[in-house]
Amino acid sequence: MSLVRSCLLIGNTRWHWAEQNSEGWDFFHTFPDPNRLKSLQTPLSAWAAAGPIPEQIGLDSIKRLEIKHVPLKCLPPWLGIDRAFGAWGAFRKAQINGHKSNEMLIADVGTVMSLTRVKCDGQFAGGQLIAGLRLQLSAMAKGGHNLCDPGLGDLPVEPFPFKTDEAMRKGSLMALVGALIEAQRETTVPIWLCGGDGPIVFSALQERGLEVFHYPNLALEGMVDIEALINQGQDLQ
Repeated sequence: MSLVRSCLLIGNTRWHWAEQNSEGWDFFHTFPDPNRLKSLQTPLSAWAAAGPIPEQIGLDSIKRLEIKHVPLKCLPPWLGIDRAFGAWGAFRKAQINGHKSNEMLIADVGTVMSLTRVKCDGQFAGGQLIAGLRLQLSAMAKGGHNLCDPGLGDLPVEPFPFKTDEAMRKGSLMALVGALIEAQRETTVPIWLCGGDGPIVFSALQERGLEVFHYPNLALEGMVDIEALINQGQDLQ
């Protein structure tokens, strides 16, 4: 089965891949791996970077997608491209699926949890940035004299764990969940959730009865959609 198109989104700690085949798209998430570029069955049709770009990997600058290519309104030029892709992916999916809402909140739960607000006409309306689960744990270990990074591991069920490592994990998760609960309280609109730690947060939000849509690969889906629009000759700038 031959691949038709492939895309790469370089993140802060992971690389995110989209590969097309005759049945649709496959999405993969790996640690930074320049060697994978050599094993692709077809050259990249598009790439973008929210994280550091390794030197001498030979990416074609003409195929790079940037903020100017994302068709949302009022996007500031400094916005992270992963946030922009995720916001566009959610906006397009809402249009296609007939979701009706005055606006939406897109939460991308990765190294940093980005919260992006988009109005019903596709206008960027600000957001929030919050340290993600692993980043919170790492920061506590670095800043706390007697704290060690426990890694994500199994999240405790009880609200107030006795063990320090479990308390760190629970507190980090609740920081994200609390931020999302407050954001939805202020806006009364659905949350569109994506990102590597999205399943963990999704489960916690469901338990609390929040209106949330979980699409793990929103950023890649948005990127693929934009690349397709460009190939169709649509002027996105």
